[in-house]
Amino acid sequence: MPLKRRIDWAIYAAFVVLIMAAPLVVDPFWLNRIAKYLVFGMVGVAVALSWGYAGILNLGQGLFFGAGAYMFAMSLKLASQTSLQQGSDRPVPDFMLWNAEPGAPTELCCINKASFLWLPFQSQWFGVAMGVILPVLIAVVIGSIVFRKRISGVFVSIITLALVLLVRLVVIDAQPITNGFNGLTDLGWLKVLGFEFDPYIVPTYYLVAVSLSLVLVGARLLVETRAGIILQAVRDDQNRARYLGFDVPAYQTFFLAASAAIAGFAGMLYVVVSEFASPTFMDLTFSITMVVWAAVGGRTSILGACIGAIAINMISATVSETQGFAEAWKAIIGLIFVLVVLYLPRGLAGLAHDLVDRVVTRKAKSDGRALGVSSPSSQLAE
Repeated sequence: MPLKRRIDWAIYAAFVVLIMAAPLVVDPFWLNRIAKYLVFGMVGVAVALSWGYAGILNLGQGLFFGAGAYMFAMSLKLASQTSLQQGSDRPVPDFMLWNAEPGAPTELCCINKASFLWLPFQSQWFGVAMGVILPVLIAVVIGSIVFRKRISGVFVSIITLALVLLVRLVVIDAQPITNGFNGLTDLGWLKVLGFEFDPYIVPTYYLVAVSLSLVLVGARLLVETRAGIILQAVRDDQNRARYLGFDVPAYQTFFLAASAAIAGFAGMLYVVVSEFASPTFMDLTFSITMVVWAAVGGRTSILGACIGAIAINMISATVSETQGFAEAWKAIIGLIFVLVVLYLPRGLAGLAHDLVDRVVTRKAKSDGRALGVSSPSSQLAE
């Protein structure tokens, strides 16, 4: 294995060890907060996969995150006995009665009809499956339409931006079914084989940390496959890739779907650790913020985008809670983004890669000297 590749994997291993050791030094409150940051790190991986490697600047990543969150939150809502509506012939959320027209003679009848959408979510595993399947289906539909018509660049960004805003309006307007602006709250806990994942216990943190580790490794291996290499060629020059006979739309759609699956999975984990799902997940500002995370960390680096997302969220939380910076924390984050774009166009990962390249070059030179091999320049001087 080349030295550079060994160093890269060593950095991945060091990161995994670091997040696994967090429960040894932090209290349950901070453990829960760090778990949320790790979820955002997973979103950073999804953005890097679509933007950095596929060249698809998706400004609607919050759609996939929100879809995964809502699908799983529906199951956890029905798992909470305190939030079920009494008086209906099937288990339905309590907000359906609150949002029904008061005094209407068909009130319970309407509730029962609306509850058909909720019935399958009595199974948490159905909610888990839909939390991944729905974002993937949305991505496949978008990719099949957009990329087959050879739409690219800023136009893809505009389409995804408009789509996430449209879905957000639909979720808010469908208040009898989704609870509108209020979102889904008072959720139950994830239960696996009788064990309940309290958001503030160590096993829940490890559920997130292990999931992030697997996503990191899986995404890295994916971009190193033949499909990942072809995708990077497509990103650099689509026309040349088409000329060579590659099905460009198929590769773009596949990696957009993979990015959507990761984002949807991250949305489910966020529901587990935060105990709510909200239409704010599909706000335009949230989707753009995801792009900022990847840009700061390095959009062409899986681990860099992940670390960028974690770092930005930790800085945001710290600065916003610091007296004197509470009103200016967004400006500070914006300034960090501007400085990184100006002086580190490849993000923090670009700086790290330069350092690794220097180490590899020095190692190669020292090995060459040890073997008595002179450089081409020295041979020419002789």
